Formats: sequence, structure tokens, C-alpha cells
Amino acid sequence: MQQVVNQEADQKVEAQTPEVEVDQARYEQFLYQIEGNQNLSMGIIGGIIAAVIGACAWAAVTVLTNYQIGWMAVGVGFLVGYAVRVFGKGLSKIYGYIGATLALTGCLAGNLFSICASISKQEVIPFFDLMSSLNPIIIVNLMKATFHPIDLLFYAIAVYTGYR
Repeated sequence: MQQVVNQEADQKVEAQTPEVEVDQARYEQFLYQIEGNQNLSMGIIGGIIAAVIGACAWAAVTVLTNYQIGWMAVGVGFLVGYAVRVFGKGLSKIYGYIGATLALTGCLAGNLFSICASISKQEVIPFFDLMSSLNPIIIVNLMKATFHPIDLLFYAIAVYTGYR
């Protein structure tokens, strides 16, 4: 009995659902218009700004809590991916690649800023003086010294989020 009622309800829903026809010419015109509005340079600029903001927020949270929260990487990835999409108005895969690359860069910068902020606080050295004294060798050594395998998971999630 219940099965008959369910079948009748399904038939009513199917009967009430109108078929949607897509005008192919209008659809192609719409896609052409969207593609014409894409702006890769604005997407890159927006993504860089978002990566810097995310990195600074990551460092601030780490310094305030005295604890590095790996989920901040996901936030950085989301922020960067959103900025690239909104400012670049892009649909092409290149926007995803840019978002993923900048998300990873923002995460690495957030980690570096956190490390430097902690050292600055512990050694009573002005943060910007410490940052200005860094070179690539010191940066690599600092990142190696503070690396944890779980960081890879959070970086991977951030890259995926930045791409999406």
C-alpha cells in the first residue's frame, strides 16, 4: 500500500517538474561574455593581497594563542581562492592553478611570519628588524627546524581549496 502511494507521489512530482530548454545560442553568448570579463592580472593581484592578509592573520593567531593552528592553512587557501575568483572573474583552469600556488605561498609565508613573531617575542627583537635580516638559507633552515609532517596535510588541503 505504501509503495503504491510513493509511486503516485513520484508521478505527481514528475508531472509538475517542467522541462527546461536551453537556448544554445544564448548559452554560448553568455559564456563568451563571461570569458570576455576574465582578468588574470586582477586575479593575481587579488590573490597576492589575500595571501598576505591570510599569512598575517595566521601569524597573529599563532602569536596570540601561543599555538600553531594548522587549520589556518585552510582559511588561507579559501581566502586566496575566493579572491582570485572574484577579482579575476575567471572560469579557466589557470585561475585554479594561480589560486593553488598563491594559497601554498600564503601558507608558507604564514608559517614563516609565525616563526619570526615567536622569535621576536622570545628574544625581544623588533619583528621587522628580524624579517629584514633573513636570507633564503636562514628561511629554509627555520622552515626545516619547525616542520611537522602534519603540515603537509594542511598545505595540501589549502592548495586544493585555493584551486577550487
